[in-house]
Amino acid sequence: MRRVDRWLFLGVLLAITGGLGFLSSRHTWTADWTHGARASLAPESVAVLRALPGPVAVVGYLSPTGPLREQVAAIVERYTRAKPDLALSFVDPDLDPAASRQLGISGDGALLVRYRGREERVESPVNERNLSNALERLARGGDRLVAFVTGDGERQADGRANADLGVFMSQLGKRGIRTVPLNFSQTQGVPDHTDLVVLASPLAALPARSVQALVDYLHDGGNLLWLTEPSNDDLGTAPLADALGIRVLPGVLVDGQGSTLNVQDPRIVVLGAYPFHAITRGFRDTTLFPQVAALAQVSAHDWAVVPFLRSGERSWTAFGGIDNDQPSTVAFHPENGELKGPLDFGFALNRLSPSPAKSEQRAVVIGDGDFLSNTYLGNGGNRALGERVFDWLLGDDVLVDLPSRGAPDRVIALSQDGLNALTAAFLIAIPLALIVLGAGIAWRRRRR
Repeated sequence: MRRVDRWLFLGVLLAITGGLGFLSSRHTWTADWTHGARASLAPESVAVLRALPGPVAVVGYLSPTGPLREQVAAIVERYTRAKPDLALSFVDPDLDPAASRQLGISGDGALLVRYRGREERVESPVNERNLSNALERLARGGDRLVAFVTGDGERQADGRANADLGVFMSQLGKRGIRTVPLNFSQTQGVPDHTDLVVLASPLAALPARSVQALVDYLHDGGNLLWLTEPSNDDLGTAPLADALGIRVLPGVLVDGQGSTLNVQDPRIVVLGAYPFHAITRGFRDTTLFPQVAALAQVSAHDWAVVPFLRSGERSWTAFGGIDNDQPSTVAFHPENGELKGPLDFGFALNRLSPSPAKSEQRAVVIGDGDFLSNTYLGNGGNRALGERVFDWLLGDDVLVDLPSRGAPDRVIALSQDGLNALTAAFLIAIPLALIVLGAGIAWRRRRR
């Protein structure tokens, strides 16, 4: 009878174990016992996922070598727990370099999040804050309306010429940014519900009515991106510069730093470090700016003006022409009024909005528009920097404010008295105790 009971007990135990194994292969249950549930998503991130009905695809353009794929998979796994139809896949960018360049993927790769025909790029480092911000931009939906000033030789938002911005703006179109032309000879002012106006490197002098329309738009609280060029200060835009409190300095900014990266044209400014601003926070990619005009803040204004693009110490504003087909004779001539660097050529401006419908007004002025053109967009981090500029201007730089959820025991706070006690214990008391104990053991052994 006892033998039967043993076999019966063993059979029941095996059946329970097999049943648990079968259920575990089809159903998962996870418990997070860490302090503050820091191994799980924050409630803010879970709320973003709930606002995204339907599947979400996360595509990592990452090399199979190195730890990045494992790190990304560990982060995305937290999202799949809250949203099972969020799928992660990887693509080796080295297998199709042309497609990678088309997507602006370089260096360590990129992470793209796609939802209902739209996509967002996740900035490095890949963490919960950046990924949740990308998901929030997708969840918000609705197109953002960006008006490009036309009629005076400006760069075209949908153009395919080398100097146009068609490639860049087509990529932004996948993120819900819709562009429309704005010709002030056909309209009295900027249409309502315009989120941003772009003045991209005009070639001809702007009519006074066009400049006044832009100034009125600023006075009404509109956001503006102004891409200017060397010698653009004579195109009738002085009232616009006055409204922003900035000036375009004469000359072309030249920088010898590019020669260290095999860039032979000194008029191409190469940057790898940036002044701190929300646009450049955590940004480390190298960017190239051909034919740059330096900028200056010339008057006290109600704008808060922060430079985020600055040339190196070896730069200056050159007044003479440069012929790259001849041996370089470019040199700094302070007697001619040339200014020595570092010099700013990118300003981010913000202030309390004059419009009661908005809380903040933002503007960006950059002394070069070539870096976003079809010709130079694929160089280094030009595309990524342009996306950051548009995100900041459209108020998409920080969307999900995640609280810090660090472990409470990572930092030990000690008073000076406590530190002195620990020092005395480890350096004096414990060594003395060991010496006394060793001497006692030796003495007892000798007595034997």
